[in-house]
Amino acid sequence: GQVIPERRFVEAINRQAYQYEMGDFPTEWEAWIRKKRKDPPTIEEILKNENYREEMKQKIKEVAEKDKLLQAKEYKEGLVAEPVRTHVKGHASAPYYGKEEPSQDPTSTASTFQPGSWMPPGSSSSRNK
Repeated sequence: GQVIPERRFVEAINRQAYQYEMGDFPTEWEAWIRKKRKDPPTIEEILKNENYREEMKQKIKEVAEKDKLLQAKEYKEGLVAEPVRTHVKGHASAPYYGKEEPSQDPTSTASTFQPGSWMPPGSSSSRNK
């Protein structure tokens, strides 16, 4: 009276079974092994789908190139502003923000604390108090 579910598996030919990774098998076989489809794929179906994927990759590449050319043309004509390039100098939790000399004042950022340093009187960065 007990129904035993069908087990689907692939025998490794050129490698050990543990050496296979996701993507080594065509997606059609992956779907059959995982019971997402009823029947195993045919060679013709796999080749047809591979050709379709390659065509799509080529079309995507062509569209991306056309888009780059169009953007360059629009930037040149002044129709669209070029994206702003920001330069990050430090991080909020970093104790160093690009200061070239030590500070008399203590600094605290997030979980760090940098005590102030002693500066001799008359130095260019000392403050008159």
